[in-house]
Amino acid sequence: MSPNPRRRVRLTTIAGALSLALLAGACGGGDDSSKGSSGSGSSGAGGESAAGTPVPGGELSYGLEAETTAGWCLPETQLAQSGIMVARAIYDTLTVPNDKGEYVPFLAESVTPNADNTVWTIKLRNGVKFHDGSALNATVVKNNLDAIRGEYPARKPLLLRFVYSNIASVDVVDDSTLTVTTKTPWPALPAFLYYSGRVGIMAQAQLDDPGTCDTKLIGTGPFKLDEWVQNDHLTASKNPDYWGKDAKGNQLPYLDKVTFKPIADGDSRINSLLSGQLNAAQSAGAGPIETMQAAQKSGEIDLVESSDRAEVAYGMFNTSKPPFDNPIAREAAAYALDRDEFNKVVNRGLFKVATGPFAPGEVGYLDDAGFPKHDPAKAKELLAQYQAQTGKPLEFTFTLPNDPASLQLGQLVQEQGKKVGVKVNLQPVEQATLISTAIGGNYEAIAFRNHPGGDPDTQYVWWYGGAPTNFGKFNDPQMNALLDQGRAETDPAKRKAIYEDVNRLFAKQVYNLWLNWTQWDVGTATDVQGIMGPALPDGSPPSPGLAAGHSLAGAWIQK
Repeated sequence: MSPNPRRRVRLTTIAGALSLALLAGACGGGDDSSKGSSGSGSSGAGGESAAGTPVPGGELSYGLEAETTAGWCLPETQLAQSGIMVARAIYDTLTVPNDKGEYVPFLAESVTPNADNTVWTIKLRNGVKFHDGSALNATVVKNNLDAIRGEYPARKPLLLRFVYSNIASVDVVDDSTLTVTTKTPWPALPAFLYYSGRVGIMAQAQLDDPGTCDTKLIGTGPFKLDEWVQNDHLTASKNPDYWGKDAKGNQLPYLDKVTFKPIADGDSRINSLLSGQLNAAQSAGAGPIETMQAAQKSGEIDLVESSDRAEVAYGMFNTSKPPFDNPIAREAAAYALDRDEFNKVVNRGLFKVATGPFAPGEVGYLDDAGFPKHDPAKAKELLAQYQAQTGKPLEFTFTLPNDPASLQLGQLVQEQGKKVGVKVNLQPVEQATLISTAIGGNYEAIAFRNHPGGDPDTQYVWWYGGAPTNFGKFNDPQMNALLDQGRAETDPAKRKAIYEDVNRLFAKQVYNLWLNWTQWDVGTATDVQGIMGPALPDGSPPSPGLAAGHSLAGAWIQK
């Protein structure tokens, strides 16, 4: 990239995203609420766009919101959105979501179920090679699938094994064909072959690597790892043998090189874009988004925005210990919180206040699921009941990231709690500590962002009682029954009704305090095109959602 100086903009410090996307669920499904400017929104998929015909060559320097310190040994790592961006550059998944929310074959040529959705036949593309020259075949794919479900000796997955516990066996039929047999009918399996881009297929050499599986990355993806200097950059070069082609049969990717730069501070990240140090950058924060929108209007950058397949930001209660093992405490906190004020102050009013875990357009979404609305009088009434029952006023510790936006959120929660007689203690921590705190259940209430759209069954492992990824620690028989029903149901109308009931149950039990659905923005220099990726192998456009990153195989630099 050659620097293209632009005026440096002083950014405000308030960001909208209050936490991280931890082990985000699968992307896809729902309506298309994304929008993009001319140029950066073009597909670059081999046809001529408004920016012209894609040309090969050039380098992209892409600013990410966080570093992935645990690396990319995919069965064992925990990838947030930034880590998924890198994974999608290095690896390919068997399926991907398209613009209609359908999971279509990608590295697989076809994925076909039997009559009752218990046996799935996966046919692989011919001639695909890993970056080390080894061939993609059914055996290495079986080994990858066995690894993520904890059935491959060389790998010890932490959380994914529970996500894929419904797989009974994976069997090789021939060199390019394998079958996946499930314990129950599982119509959502194609969504789990993508799972937010987190389950790309690794080469056998990386899969069996005992010591450096997390740093020596070998995929079939459009780019090959050159160098990773943690907390500084990760550089990957064009894979000259990549199997993907654009709509005109031209070789993908177009770019010669991609360099990912983790810049945790949103202000600094967008300043780097505007000053020409980066030629692409992402953000889910209100302040940086406002700055990018202004820069787009002045013609300094192009911008793609998407609230499609959105994650939800929320406060999560630990229901396994006081005070939020008591439903009265949870309900009182919900009535005490003014979510509209939160959205105006922290999010600048840019985002939509959430009514539940499912964003608009997703299966299970409801305009009004019955979640408690701000009512200080009702909150005080419930707090009196709580004190009469427990002998003490409600007090709790709120664990949250230690960035300025999250601290502002915490102060607002403190102020609103004080108005009704609740003492809120803040516990700011590093994001890495936030993850381990959530996994260990060592919190009372915690700031979180998770559950992007897609097939709602991908949320099963987050909410099923006893699952280690149910960080809220609730074990609700009614929730478990609904999730089991939704997993096996094939009728769209019945599935819709089931997940709407899930939404209503969350509102009734107040396991979480829903805040807002997120919006992701990707800003680019005006000569960067095709940032949302090429058309998929079946000719359909890629998913417009950004919560699980996006492909850079179709990105190109205008000469």
